[in-house]
Amino acid sequence: MNDTPRKETGNYKRSALIALVVFISYAYFYQAGGWNQNSRFDLLRAILDQHTLRIDAYHSNTKDKALFQGHYYSDKAPGVVLLAIPAVAALRPLLRWAGVDPRSPQGLVAESYFATMMAVSLPAALSAACMFLLALRLGSTTGGAAFAALSLGLATPIWAWATIFFAHALVGACLLFSFAAAIEVGHNPVPTKELFWGLLVGLAAGWATVSEYPAAPASVILAILALAQAWPHGWPTRWRVAAALAIGVGACLLVLMIYQDAAFGSPFQLGYTHYESGAFPWMRKGILGLTFPRLDVMFKLLLGPRIGLFVLAPVTVSGVFGLRQLWKQGNTRNLAAAAASITIYYWLFNASFSGWHAGWTYGPRYMGAGVPLACVGLALVWTRASKRLRWLLGGLAIWGTALSLMAVATTAQPPENLRIPVVQLIGPAFWSGQLAINQVSMLTAEESSRAAGGSFNLGQLVGLHGLASLLPLLAIWCASAYGWMRMSQAHQKEAHAALTTS
Repeated sequence: MNDTPRKETGNYKRSALIALVVFISYAYFYQAGGWNQNSRFDLLRAILDQHTLRIDAYHSNTKDKALFQGHYYSDKAPGVVLLAIPAVAALRPLLRWAGVDPRSPQGLVAESYFATMMAVSLPAALSAACMFLLALRLGSTTGGAAFAALSLGLATPIWAWATIFFAHALVGACLLFSFAAAIEVGHNPVPTKELFWGLLVGLAAGWATVSEYPAAPASVILAILALAQAWPHGWPTRWRVAAALAIGVGACLLVLMIYQDAAFGSPFQLGYTHYESGAFPWMRKGILGLTFPRLDVMFKLLLGPRIGLFVLAPVTVSGVFGLRQLWKQGNTRNLAAAAASITIYYWLFNASFSGWHAGWTYGPRYMGAGVPLACVGLALVWTRASKRLRWLLGGLAIWGTALSLMAVATTAQPPENLRIPVVQLIGPAFWSGQLAINQVSMLTAEESSRAAGGSFNLGQLVGLHGLASLLPLLAIWCASAYGWMRMSQAHQKEAHAALTTS
């Protein structure tokens, strides 16, 4: 008796549970304002309230802005904002129904929180579920796939970036979606499926670039991967996949070019080229701040005490060995090469940027979109590890999860003048119960004076204080672990029943 459909259904249920618990973990925290997210939220408000791309009415709350022909614009790529607009537009009738004016300070805080959840937290949580299914596709056990998915979602700085109206977590999710779709190209040579997967590769990779300009080289790598997957199946498959890719990427680039033309008078003008005189002098170096990779910066991005990825998320070290295992399998060398290339590209990109330290940030956020691809090999490492090594891997994941939890609970935007934020600010604030310490608002100064707009967590909203405000999240984690155990037990019973009846 074939139990494959039942097994696949069980895996989809598990992936949904992973997505749910990761999403709740992200949505539990609101990180409030900062120049980066304020710039994007100003654009969202300008589009919805004034039907313009000019942020003149709101720009005082950020220095991340472009000045063009006497008007202020967000300097950011528009992908995150465009994704958030339908969600916020749908929220407004609900706010009015609840007696809250969407344009009041309270309504705007709710909108900025909801925009972050829908445009950043949700895609990032879905990428964890995608990692689970992708790991199974590559031959991992269920336990290995769950380890990789939860490590990506909670044991890396992705958790911090997914709680802020940044682009990094969204772009990383888009690149992982595109990578997973590229794997499916050529596996089932049915024309409609080839068109579907090729289109998905193009749309996901293209939207990554619409959301963050530096994603363009990574998107090209994924397009090449999809074509490489299609190549052994002959010209009909190659043409179908190439055409679908072109449509997906072309649609995204058209959106980007229309936006840039409307804002800056040319489809090829970026907001980063229109800063006010004297703003961000490091952007004048090289090409928009890009020069060449510096060895000392390359080291600090991985092992530096302030934002080093291997320090804050040591489980990602094992991802390197996982990609090596993927390469050694032979039939998955294309996948290993693509994932490694994107990871290395973001590392070198960050090390080449004059403002590599990224201001007020937890972790190396300019290389953040490469973190999901760096984690692709985690499941294989777990699957093939001995019991003793699994204890070590689990310990590394717990370390990263604990640090990420402390960061999102206190501030995911520690000041850039701190040499070791976890030791100097995040840790002490967490253990003393001083949570949600960022009080920078996403509102304008006038609006902030009339209402609190600082960070919070959902436990605080129901009256809990200090570390006790995290108890509801802990309860959700425990309930999810119980649900996972019940799913596993049910699957074992079904498998045993199928075996006895066959």
